[in-house]
Amino acid sequence: MLLVRCSCTRVCYVAQCFTMTSPYFMQSRTLVTRSGNQSAGCKPAASLGSKLTKRRRNVDPVSSVAVKVEVEEARISELRPSSAPLSTGVCHELLLQQPTVQPKTETDTVPLSSHSRRRRQLKVEYDQDDSVSQVKTEHWEPPDWKKQLGFIREMRSGRDAPVDNMGAEKCYDTEAPAHVRRFQVLVSLMLSSQTKDQVTAAAMQKLRAHGCTVENVLSTDDETLGKLIYPVGFWRNKVKYLKLTSAMLQSEFGGDIPNSVEGLVRLPGVGPKMAHLAMDIAWDQVSGIGVDTHVHRISNRLGWLRKPTKNPEETRKALEGVVAQGAVE
Repeated sequence: MLLVRCSCTRVCYVAQCFTMTSPYFMQSRTLVTRSGNQSAGCKPAASLGSKLTKRRRNVDPVSSVAVKVEVEEARISELRPSSAPLSTGVCHELLLQQPTVQPKTETDTVPLSSHSRRRRQLKVEYDQDDSVSQVKTEHWEPPDWKKQLGFIREMRSGRDAPVDNMGAEKCYDTEAPAHVRRFQVLVSLMLSSQTKDQVTAAAMQKLRAHGCTVENVLSTDDETLGKLIYPVGFWRNKVKYLKLTSAMLQSEFGGDIPNSVEGLVRLPGVGPKMAHLAMDIAWDQVSGIGVDTHVHRISNRLGWLRKPTKNPEETRKALEGVVAQGAVE
């Protein structure tokens, strides 16, 4: 008996007739269908084969693609238990012609769960696009700054202000060793805070006569040192700062002052303004802009800042930002 599953939903059981040479088997057998109908007689096997061949020829060419898809689904169904039948019937004779599917090893297939196949985890990497240009900051410059700067240079052309003759550049001993000169520059800057240039210059003259070195400052008692620098502003606090700074310079820097802004601001009583001025005068290096309360006030009044600032340190950062972008020379 040959089982044939056709494209239709009816399954037929065909009893193939055999032609025998013996006269006892000359009578033809009947064809019994599943629906119970009987045919008049059984035709030779050749006629059945011709019908199958004719049906194959009448099949639409697209059905061959469907057959291949169904065959692939049949292979998957052998790997995965499933109770659902195939959506489209396929002739068992065609299935018998396909080679036997061998089960694949674990290395060849993805592990299957009871519900669905697990997808492979893909690693996605994004390449950096070098063609994307960096965002440029908006160029800004103070309005009319060139005209204002021209007026300032004209007014300062005489160099007759007290700072020109009594500032930190004029308070050190030009005949002293280099490290002593640098120390005296730092001391004059520390004394100039909240003090007029004339008072600072007078105090430095008395200190130099006493011996303005790290060793002499440490060996001088606070009362004597106070009398030497009096009447500078906050002279009591400055006596304490001079002693602490001299001790740090002797222990950490060999009696010399640091050659960086970071090192200078570590010293007691030394702020950013003093550090930048000391780098310029003592080390001949431009590290930034020295801003005090006067520069802070004038810069805001001239409109040299993008936004108004509240203290000298904010003004210093703002002015350095304007200079850094090339707006002001």
